[in-house]
Amino acid sequence: MTPPLHLLNGDQLAYQLQGASYFQTHLVFREALIVGPVGGTTLVEFWKLRTEFITSSYGVTAEEYNQKTISEIERLHSLPEDAEICLWFEDDLFCQINLWFLLSMLVEKPRLRIYRVFPPDAPTEKRWRGFAKASPEELELGYMEKVLFAPTDLELGQKLWSAYRQGDELGLLELSKSQSICFRKLEEVCHAQVDRLKIDPLQRRPEKAILKILEDGITDFDKVFALFSDREGIYGYGDLQVKVLFDYLVRIKQHLT
Repeated sequence: MTPPLHLLNGDQLAYQLQGASYFQTHLVFREALIVGPVGGTTLVEFWKLRTEFITSSYGVTAEEYNQKTISEIERLHSLPEDAEICLWFEDDLFCQINLWFLLSMLVEKPRLRIYRVFPPDAPTEKRWRGFAKASPEELELGYMEKVLFAPTDLELGQKLWSAYRQGDELGLLELSKSQSICFRKLEEVCHAQVDRLKIDPLQRRPEKAILKILEDGITDFDKVFALFSDREGIYGYGDLQVKVLFDYLVRIKQHLT
């Protein structure tokens, strides 16, 4: 029997899973679809837009992006029709958007057996921690308790991706009320997405959170990032995403003073 393909949300998780008896074949999704353009009527157009954004924003070459990201995901096109895939994605908005995109790709192969592997539960104040601090035992338990995506769940993922890429706030909020064991905390993350779409950047939830930290007199970026991650872990932003907002808001404050 062909071993399941483990589709991971990052290289760190691949490192954590090394040596596990159930972990054999995997690929890593190295994207951040929470930022940048997500348009295009075809995947070719979509990847072209992403390549232009990533190369201009993060200083990597098109060749590097193609090798580390596009080529990795395109392996999905050559999967056997009845393959088993385990999607290791967290509950925060960053991971959920990536998950929605992948489901929109995988739904085209109806014979696939697609499972969601959840991160371990954590105390309320650390509930967006995800897999980062998970022990080998917790990771194995998550795998053993994986949940199968039913056709209705896959359809929901596809609709969420469509609403996200169209900036359809009302559509997202309506979909957020859907009941699915494959999407926990869905209503919270959809509201978090809508809260970062305000026309005025200074009224967007992430920017307001960073402004509050700056107004408290904290200007060291490492400290700002740590506080933002504690307070707004629902977004799942990495340091690159927060740094862009931080630099923008520092410039704004300097201009206003």
